[in-house]
Amino acid sequence: MSNPLYVFDMDETLFDADCAMLWNEFLVEKGIATESGFLEEDKRLMDLYAQGKMEMEEYLTFSMSPLSGVSKETVSLLVEQCIDEKILPRLFPQAATLIEQLKRDKIQTVIISASVSFLVSAIGKRIGIDEAMGIDLAEQGGCYTARIDGIPTYREGKVARLEQWLIESTTQYSEVHFYTDSINDRPLCEFADYAYLVNPCPLLKALGDKKDWQQLHWSL
Repeated sequence: MSNPLYVFDMDETLFDADCAMLWNEFLVEKGIATESGFLEEDKRLMDLYAQGKMEMEEYLTFSMSPLSGVSKETVSLLVEQCIDEKILPRLFPQAATLIEQLKRDKIQTVIISASVSFLVSAIGKRIGIDEAMGIDLAEQGGCYTARIDGIPTYREGKVARLEQWLIESTTQYSEVHFYTDSINDRPLCEFADYAYLVNPCPLLKALGDKKDWQQLHWSL
């Protein structure tokens, strides 16, 4: 009996935006991120990400600096506000329709994102995804740090985390379907039984043409 698993990247795949960048814009607008040139540095690092060249430790040190000393409870409240104001309006209608259909068919869904897990988990719950995996951060004194806890869900780390989850799962899946836009997700595209490229970046599009992966064009 067929029992597929549907796995999604989050940023620029389910949403017409990078949710981490929207979060950083939100922190600036709320006066929490006050460092001069914060958004410019965010863009520089994300440009490196698009090229498959970003060092995750460098990015986390930068992006978590405004939340130093901010309690997890406060961060959670800010995340929910950011989701309402900036993130949900950028959800692709095609993504919302697919998630609703999978839910009706009782098919398991997972987000695996290179964004931090407190953001990924909150977004996943709001859009009806069953399971969410992001980069887990070590905690200190009731606050998040910039230190990675465990295997980061980035590049090959996404495959490692998904494999770990599948081993621990009590359910057996017949095949894995994976949706992404980014060349950073090549390892998971190759691991999945079916890869779907949503508005793929040029590097992933070129690879997808060679691999004959299905390419989707979603828009708001």
